[in-house]
Formats: sequence, C-alpha cells, structure tokens
Amino acid sequence: MAINKAMRAALAALSYPELNVKKMYPLERELVKLTARRRRNPDLYRVWEHKVSCSDRDIPVRIFAPPGEEGSRVLLFFHGGGWVTGNIDSYDAVCADMAALTGRTVVSVDYRLAPEHRFPAALEDCYAVAREVFLHAGLLHARPEEIALIGDSAGGNLAAAASLMARDRGEFLPARQILLYPALWNDYSDASPYPSVVENGTGYLLTAKRVRDFMDLYRSCDDDLRSPYFAPLRAEDLSRQPDTLVITAEYCPLRDEGEDYARRLELAGNRVVCRRMEDALHGFFSLPVRFEHVRRTYELINDFLEE
Repeated sequence: MAINKAMRAALAALSYPELNVKKMYPLERELVKLTARRRRNPDLYRVWEHKVSCSDRDIPVRIFAPPGEEGSRVLLFFHGGGWVTGNIDSYDAVCADMAALTGRTVVSVDYRLAPEHRFPAALEDCYAVAREVFLHAGLLHARPEEIALIGDSAGGNLAAAASLMARDRGEFLPARQILLYPALWNDYSDASPYPSVVENGTGYLLTAKRVRDFMDLYRSCDDDLRSPYFAPLRAEDLSRQPDTLVITAEYCPLRDEGEDYARRLELAGNRVVCRRMEDALHGFFSLPVRFEHVRRTYELINDFLEE
C-alpha cells in the first residue's frame, strides 16, 4: 500500500528531526524497553540464556530453538538501534518470530552499546559470539555451513563487518549473511553519494540527522570512518564473502548504500540476492508478522536459506 498524504504528514510529525540523540539516548533506551513488543509461546520454541566468555567480559546471548531443532541450523542475530539503543529484550518478539517462521535456532547477541563502549566494542562482541558458535560445536552442535549471520540496520552493519573480519582473521567464514536495511557507509550529510540519504533523510521516521548522531556516538575517533569494519563500503576487497541476501526499504535513507553493497559484493565474485521492499520504512522488520512487508521478508529469507 502506497504512502498517502495523510500518512506522510503523520510520518513527518513522528520523525522529530530536531531531537538531540547525543543528549537523549538514555531516555530513548528507556522508551525502547517500555515499547518493545514481547511474545513468548513455549509451544513454538524453547528459550534459554547463555554467556560467551571473552577475555575480561561475558557477552549475554538469548537462544530460541524451535521444537525438534537441535541447533544444527542457526541464525546468529545482531539487533539494530544505531549501536546505541536496543538489546536482546527489545528484540525478544522479533527473534521468537524468526525461530518459529524459519524453523532455525536463533542466537540473539546482547553486544555492548555506545557511547559507553565505542567502536569496535560492539563488533568484537559479535565476532566473539560468532567464533564461539562456529568453532565450538558443543554450544549448539551447529554445522558451520548451516550458520548464517543476520542483522537489521546497525545490526546489518555488524553482520557485514563480522564477515569481513572473519575472512581477514582466517578463523572461520560464514556461509550466508542476511542484511536488512543495513548501515554500511560513513557519511549521512547532504554530500553523501547516495541519493536516498537526501530523498529519505527527513519525514520517514529514521532521519539522516539521527544516523549522524548515532554514528558520532559510536565512533572512537575520525580514523574509524575510514575503517571497513566501521563502514563496510570502505572495504577495497570484498572477495570471499558469504552468500548474501540484502533487503532494503523504499523510504529509508540507507536504501541506496545497501543496494550498492550488494552490487559491489556481486562484482567481487560473491553470490548475492538483493530485494527492495516497496512502500516500506526503515525498521519494518520489528513489526508483527501480520504486516505484509514482514511476511514477504520471511518468504525471501526462507527461500535464500534453502537454496
């Protein structure tokens, strides 16, 4: 269904372009907790908590396993929230739906958030959990070829960066990755090379200003902007990456960079499927499954995983 004038007016009112994320992020975190969609149905999946030990810290994860699924097929999920908000609680229902609708075990990672923990803290946490899942079969008895990384928005950034890091460190390599409206570039000003930053940068919930504010809170220094682990589109070499599914949203400032990343991955010799969700806004994947865009996304995910 196309966005009509009334809906555009409502979206503009909800986009809050003047909100100072740098000052208000603690409040946003509390609002995320209060408004998170939660659902637990023990008939559809089994849930348990786990911690991955990594040097001086433990990384919490929450595991959702469908009935009869022994962990041999795994989706390792990195949540969105601009690297600053969001957690495994706020994505509880999303991961529960994911387990039920894909028939796969979902491992949700509660990585450290900025600005208390700036780049590359979140990425190192995600990589550490991925390393545990890939290299230590005792956790889930997972076959490496049946483990896929998946993330939305900032989580898509972390999934793409973790795949690059895995290739570069040579410890493991995911067979598949799923990037949902991922953040992959480093410039969200009017000078961005991607038209969607300007076209969709105001009036569609996620504004370009919010992305800039989140990125300022995430980075440790200006040099981070040039790192492919911070902005995967900065990578000079995109070879030997997982089979990739990229799903973008039509009215999202991140749309064009996601589609460009898919094109560059394909040019580097990787197998890529890229789909744009028409009439969709950034963040639609967190909606209940009754919404058409969410249902269609799961159809694409399942087709991709079964190929």
